[in-house]
Amino acid sequence: MGLEKEVIVAAGAPKPIGPYAVANRAGNLVFASGQLGLDPLTNELAQGGVEAEARQALTNLKHVLEAAGSGLSLVVKTTIFLRDMRDFSQMNNVYAEFFSEPYPARTTVQVAGLPRGAAVEIEAIGLVGN
Repeated sequence: MGLEKEVIVAAGAPKPIGPYAVANRAGNLVFASGQLGLDPLTNELAQGGVEAEARQALTNLKHVLEAAGSGLSLVVKTTIFLRDMRDFSQMNNVYAEFFSEPYPARTTVQVAGLPRGAAVEIEAIGLVGN
């Protein structure tokens, strides 16, 4: 029926650390995989705790979305995974640096663990601009 999935490659974001795409575009939607606070040059977690990791994860997410023809302003849903819910307010402050009204829908959950011992992982679904 003409529906196709396009795998997205984002030069400004870290390469996947497993068998998955950083994002897939399907029609006018882009589904971005969870981004850790990995520096794309060193593949190491940003130093400085949850705030530094969240800032790097959101920067990575921005690059992934832009590579798909989207952007942070076109995000309709995010999911945030925190290793410790006590980090919520610090993460939230950084999140507010990247998103403005109208905000995307969002779910935040605490998880038992994240790859590489990360403090935060952020995924998104966005619209693709024309």
